[in-house]
Amino acid sequence: MLELNTVESGYGETQVLHGLSLKAQAGRVLAILGRNGAGKSTTLKTIMGLLPLKSGAIAFDGKPIERQPFRVAHDGIAYVPETRDIFPSLTVRENLEIAEARFRGRGGGDWTMARVLDLFPRLGERLDNGGTQLSGGEQQMLAIARALLMNPRLLILDEPTEGLAPIIVRLIHDKLQELRQGGLSMIVVEQNFGFATSLADDVAVVSRGQVVWAGDPAGIRGDTQAQARWLGV
Repeated sequence: MLELNTVESGYGETQVLHGLSLKAQAGRVLAILGRNGAGKSTTLKTIMGLLPLKSGAIAFDGKPIERQPFRVAHDGIAYVPETRDIFPSLTVRENLEIAEARFRGRGGGDWTMARVLDLFPRLGERLDNGGTQLSGGEQQMLAIARALLMNPRLLILDEPTEGLAPIIVRLIHDKLQELRQGGLSMIVVEQNFGFATSLADDVAVVSRGQVVWAGDPAGIRGDTQAQARWLGV
């Protein structure tokens, strides 16, 4: 579905990705693991066109991916950044309506306002609250709900549990599991080893801008040497 082949990217003159290659398959969840600074978020930003592709190739459904973020989104990839990036001056309702109006029915998708509120009932209770009035967990729910209203074929999430209380982490895990069981393709960058490996079908471990381990969740859970070397687990 999405394939990165020897990708090099970074920030200005600072190169972060050094020939990174990985593949996300349709209908599956790929977890990208690694220490801070390994290149995980840089990988996602490069996919989305937020950082330049210095060399290598990125293909989505076999076609070279567009380099402008709005075109990547239009092609069916939705991105939930680590910073969530909801519109703080808008209400929950307005944040959702923007995405619903722009992407309604795109690609035959059936995500609607009613459906995302059914997935995240708490948002239904907060529809008229502004973005700055939401807790961190509510902001994360809103960011995911807004991405789903884009009716994506691939959902990308960067550190979805960052800074959240354990009870909210469990809730987010359960909701993403629902999406997985519904067949939505996902890429999840996550520091929480247990969260990521219990959700994923496939795992890629990144270090110094390269994939250094790839396999399934059972494989990485059983490879204590790889955990110690690449993850510090």
